[in-house]
Amino acid sequence: MKISYLLAPLICVIVLAGCGRNTADSAEFSKAVFAMDTEMTLKAYGANSESAVNAAEREINRLDRLFDRGRDGSDINKVNAEGTAKVSSDTSALTETALDVCEATDGAFDITIAPVMDLWGFYTGEYQVPDDDELAKAMAKVDRAKVNVDGEVVSVKDGAKLDLGGIAKGYLSARIMEIFRENGVESGIVSLGGNVQALGLKPDGSKWRVAIQDPRETDMFIGSVSISDKAVITSGGYQRYFEDGGNIYHHIIDPSTGYPAESGLSSVSIISEDGATADGLSTALFVMGLDKGSDFWRAHNGFDVIFVTGDGEIYVTDGLSGVFESERKYTVIKR
Repeated sequence: MKISYLLAPLICVIVLAGCGRNTADSAEFSKAVFAMDTEMTLKAYGANSESAVNAAEREINRLDRLFDRGRDGSDINKVNAEGTAKVSSDTSALTETALDVCEATDGAFDITIAPVMDLWGFYTGEYQVPDDDELAKAMAKVDRAKVNVDGEVVSVKDGAKLDLGGIAKGYLSARIMEIFRENGVESGIVSLGGNVQALGLKPDGSKWRVAIQDPRETDMFIGSVSISDKAVITSGGYQRYFEDGGNIYHHIIDPSTGYPAESGLSSVSIISEDGATADGLSTALFVMGLDKGSDFWRAHNGFDVIFVTGDGEIYVTDGLSGVFESERKYTVIKR
């Protein structure tokens, strides 16, 4: 069986330039970093911008060493290999946050999906459509109840394996914002693949405009959101996928089936002050689909959503009124 491998651009949100008045605090320093299998761009403004960006780069590399389950000696690698391990405070905190998202979404987001991701090849790069027996064995290991966090000790049981890849970049972007603040930066932005998070306003006093990529025509955009002190995090089936026998299989696995989610959506963007939670929710609401995802939003506070269906229809929650701009027709979801 011949398999064709396709990889869409991972950057699904870009920062739009704007015009405005420069100030004395508008000195800019930026840097590109590659970590967590993602091209990252860090940008800060002000007298301490260079030191802030350099400190953020060090933190990126430190957290990457902790969270990468494929790296020998990482916290997650030790937990998966040994079943239980004493980990850093960052790893325990992120695991607890991830479990909260797992519970809140009733498993639509699940950090024990690693065996299934590996079987499909989305982590290893050796893509395949698994047979039913193999998939059933892998699915037997997927259960968030098999994970326990006790202080800085994280444990898994019954063959469960952790994968924090669906939430780690959101945690990282939030941590970078903290580092910027600690270094006296009041204006900055980071783009970590499909994750963007902004600190404060732009140096000219205007909000940051973040463009949302069109999942069907990835060189175009469906619109933009204007933000300050918020993250915009997108998950989409177009970001990583492969083709087999004329069928497309994307990387967002439904933990209830073990197959790529068939929710009728092509992307979900979460806008929230909490980068880590937004990262997990973007995956969960993609798995849920438009109706269940909208109901989840109505039942919870602290975030807004942009849904794009497989047919290209756009749905925007009403908290984005005056924030989301588009030349295309879209439907507003109300509480």
